[in-house]
Amino acid sequence: MMMDRNPRFPDSRGTSFSPILRRNVCFPPGNLSRLAPRFNQDSNNNNRAVETKKDFSGLGARSLPAQPTDLPMGIVEKYRRGETHAVSALYQLSQVLKFQLVMKETVTPDHVQSLSFAFCAVIDGVKYKTGTGMNKKEAKAKAARLALEELLPSFESQPQLPDAAVSPPPLPVKEFPCTDFYPGRSACGRRSSLYEQITQVVKKEFNELLEKYPEFNCSRKTVAAFVIQSPTGYEVVAIGTGDTNTNQHATANGRLLHDSHAVVTARRSLLRYLYRHLLLFYSKKSTMVKKSIFQLDLNSQLLTLKRNITIHLYMNQLPKGSAQLPPRLHFNPCSISAWEVNNQIGLHVTIEGKVFSVFSSPLTQMPTKIVSMSASDKITQWQVLGLQGALLSHFIEPIYVGSILIGDASCSDVRGLEIAVKQRVEGITSKLPMYYCVYRPHISLASAVHTTEVNSGQRALSMNWSKGDISVELVDGLTGKTVEESPFKTGVALASRLCKTAMLSRFNLVAKEAEREDLLHATSYYEAKMSSKSYQEAKIVLKTCLGDSGFGSWLVKSPVSDQFCI
Repeated sequence: MMMDRNPRFPDSRGTSFSPILRRNVCFPPGNLSRLAPRFNQDSNNNNRAVETKKDFSGLGARSLPAQPTDLPMGIVEKYRRGETHAVSALYQLSQVLKFQLVMKETVTPDHVQSLSFAFCAVIDGVKYKTGTGMNKKEAKAKAARLALEELLPSFESQPQLPDAAVSPPPLPVKEFPCTDFYPGRSACGRRSSLYEQITQVVKKEFNELLEKYPEFNCSRKTVAAFVIQSPTGYEVVAIGTGDTNTNQHATANGRLLHDSHAVVTARRSLLRYLYRHLLLFYSKKSTMVKKSIFQLDLNSQLLTLKRNITIHLYMNQLPKGSAQLPPRLHFNPCSISAWEVNNQIGLHVTIEGKVFSVFSSPLTQMPTKIVSMSASDKITQWQVLGLQGALLSHFIEPIYVGSILIGDASCSDVRGLEIAVKQRVEGITSKLPMYYCVYRPHISLASAVHTTEVNSGQRALSMNWSKGDISVELVDGLTGKTVEESPFKTGVALASRLCKTAMLSRFNLVAKEAEREDLLHATSYYEAKMSSKSYQEAKIVLKTCLGDSGFGSWLVKSPVSDQFCI
């Protein structure tokens, strides 16, 4: 049943399915010659898997040969010569071309005697013409012949793309090749020693933190961590836990933590780590500058990560939103309707921890609640705009995650995350301003950090920590404020050290150390963000491309929460 539209999230799908279809070359049932398309793969994968402006021309639409080289013509010819029964031929084709076939008994047409039997072939959910006979065998044979009569001509012809303006075709779900992103990765799906090392350092750091505060074990359910890889090894620099966002209304003081999902909390903790290293760099003391992870790029006059430094993201669960793609889309994507598929891989929002598609009607029932984009969508944004956000973009070039590891023992498929992070933003690099690109991280399964199960009735606590912190901070995800029993508290207001006010305070401190008087003149948090022109331009490009591609409209938050100053 079609859902009501939300005026805050206009439906922009329409004819945008056509370019998506052409880009992925995946076709609905009825064109068997295209049920198993081949995609060109870049044979020069390397450690920096970036879609850059230099090689963008090779990443656009991929053409399909008029007739794929692996068509089972032998099966077709044997059937035409009468050497293979129609039903057998149809089942053989289903095995070779990987489509789902069901010979379904159905009702006889009105013009056929009621004593006859009736069957039809159902291929990937599409029902073909009904065949009748005096017995079931005869009816099945006729139904198979009718289906083959309709399907076989597609082997000799080159069908045209369906017209999306007339009827939106099923949105294709592209296969992503398994690539050897890191040296020593011996086989597709096998966990490399690198991943195990990352998992082990996260497990060690996380367990050591919680050993000090066993009473806060209820905050362990969902964990995310950022790990820096350098020539000296692996170091956990930010950890976050949590599974909800606040149920409060927007305020104008910037002291409310809106989103406490693990990966969002970990990323904001990473920002605190980056601010520390900016202060080291701008200290102008050689010993401290040497400790900083940053170096000056003479061309951009912005800071960049030092060479041989890579950032990895670990999560013990798939992030909420489009990354949690249902398994049936993995096995049989072409049989799912365009509406359902678009809801699954489109943009999502979270309200009090619950996830909704941007096309969903429940959003209209909560117009005053704080609504956040889903964790999947935020990761997509970070891989285009960078982890640093708008404020830090005044000082540093975009920073991207090199790999994303999912340490969930119950997870066997990262297809949804691949689609969310890579496919949805395919081909937009040429539209982005200088220094921004679509950075394609390697995504893989990894070992689980822990297996703790948490009662749904327990408090929605969120923990945060970054390298250099003396203790962890515990935040109530629903109130957006630090809890009284938290080991770290900023003051009586219980504002989290991850809130916007805290971030603006660090921004002003770095601007002062960097002698950026122009940044110190910003009258509000909103003005400081908007004055980062390149970042805001890239953000507009990202939102526009997602909308034009049919994935929905990015949430536009009320400016009230950003209109504050210190």
